[in-house]
Amino acid sequence: MYAYRRFFLCLACIVLTMASYCTATHLNSVLAADRDEATGGKSKVSKQPNVMIMLIDDMGLMDTSVPFLVDKAGKPVRYPLNDAYSTPNMERLAEQGARFTEFYAMSVCSPSRISLMTGQNSARHRTTTWINPDTNNKGPNGPPEWNWQGLDKNSFTMARWFRDAGYRTIHVGKGHFGPRNTPGEDPTNLGFDINVGGSSIGQPGSYYGTKNFGNIGPKPTHGVPSLEAYHGKEIFLNEALTLEAKRYVTESVQDSKPFFLYFPQYAVHAPFQPDPSFPTDSHPEFKNKNAQAYASLIQSMDDSLGKMLAHFESLGVAENTLVIFLGDNGSDAPLGGPHEVASSAPLRGKKGSHYEGGVRVPFLISWAKPAPNDIQNEFKIPAGSIVRQWGAIYDVLPTVAELIHREIPATRRIDGRSLRSLLSDSNSNSNSHTGDREFLMHFPHAPHRSDYFTIFRKGDWKLIYHYFPAAPGPAAPGQASRYQLFSLSEDPFEQRDLAESNPAVLKELVAQMTSPLPGGPTGRTCASGTAIEQRKLSNRSSLDNGQMGNTNRRIVAICIFP
Repeated sequence: MYAYRRFFLCLACIVLTMASYCTATHLNSVLAADRDEATGGKSKVSKQPNVMIMLIDDMGLMDTSVPFLVDKAGKPVRYPLNDAYSTPNMERLAEQGARFTEFYAMSVCSPSRISLMTGQNSARHRTTTWINPDTNNKGPNGPPEWNWQGLDKNSFTMARWFRDAGYRTIHVGKGHFGPRNTPGEDPTNLGFDINVGGSSIGQPGSYYGTKNFGNIGPKPTHGVPSLEAYHGKEIFLNEALTLEAKRYVTESVQDSKPFFLYFPQYAVHAPFQPDPSFPTDSHPEFKNKNAQAYASLIQSMDDSLGKMLAHFESLGVAENTLVIFLGDNGSDAPLGGPHEVASSAPLRGKKGSHYEGGVRVPFLISWAKPAPNDIQNEFKIPAGSIVRQWGAIYDVLPTVAELIHREIPATRRIDGRSLRSLLSDSNSNSNSHTGDREFLMHFPHAPHRSDYFTIFRKGDWKLIYHYFPAAPGPAAPGQASRYQLFSLSEDPFEQRDLAESNPAVLKELVAQMTSPLPGGPTGRTCASGTAIEQRKLSNRSSLDNGQMGNTNRRIVAICIFP
């Protein structure tokens, strides 16, 4: 018996020693990346440009000290929220690169993330709401054929496309490309060589290492994976992810491999937990604790951006690394109601809503360090430029395709357009919009902050279509009518609904909204999945009191595209 006890005691010691060794080895490699930065070590620079895309969860256009809104002359205008937040590293990117005043994403996260990876509108890839990890959340009248499972091993993705071009593809942060126990749960099934932190979850159980980033506590199903080396330590999630991103970038540079770093932060999604490095009492402008914690998360996220820029510089690859920074949907700042002018003021609405505050996001593009080298001379980004023509999240893929001179397969339908011409064309700073561009966003789901709606923008006109108008009242502001129509050039904050006073414009936009996507099928699937009567509005003399000839008072064939 004594011999057996000694054997098991020795075995336990060996296991503990190996665990300690693995953890120490992991942390030593992270510290080695920091030593490279401290010593200013130089490594081989790939001839191919590197790319970092930093996607911020739930960050809206106004959650920053960078003023994205401009006046009629194109000059930036500061609003109170710009002075309430502190994002000096975003300011640095804006000064040395370009900002877009009007950049669109989908109104919630998973559709935007898949649009970014595929270059497709959410109506085409059919993931039209956020992906619940465990339950199909289409909603009571949602389309049964929507793409709840998201991406899979056969999906065309930006990561797979970069990897086929010889890049090391690195995923650090939030995934949310598919539900639990499906291929889309793991980013390495989607073309990423490395995955740290990505899974089916849409928010962290906790931002604190002492809580194992949610792997212990009230919501263990939402623990952030792959960060065991930091469990039990006094470290914030943003910092842990930044250390991991730096580590894998360092390895890529040392191996003379160009890298594609996709760095989708969990911040600034709820839970609103402040980073101790950025105390909440430094934000007296906000009166409630959640808003102060949100501001702390914004600062922490911006600090991560600054550390990545410094790391590129220390490795000698900053002049060869393109940085794209954007949000995945409108702001979720805990300020005001979903349809009010509050969390995104002066824009109306917030995450999940059909107003501009629900779909407008910050977008910055810059070289990590501007320099007159061949790569930057070819892909020019004028310092401090302000682009007033609008772009969308599915434009990122064709933009980087131009950067690395790699074509997207002709068999792959892409809805985005390269932004390169807008960056180099001084005329892009006028207030005119590309006349043939359309922004279409479906949300045939409920419940959320806005339910069952479609947004369609053409030029300066924006149409909002409500599939099931709610009963008038305070519970459904802006959803009591079938249509809303706004002229964004004259009314950028959506205060004057012109649907009744401009029937000709309304009729034309509805006809365009209900036409098939380019390259798509001739028919569309309605919200309930049941075939309903379809009529060409161009052959009708009226809008039938807003019901478009619809005998069962439902939307005419507009929800999902195969």
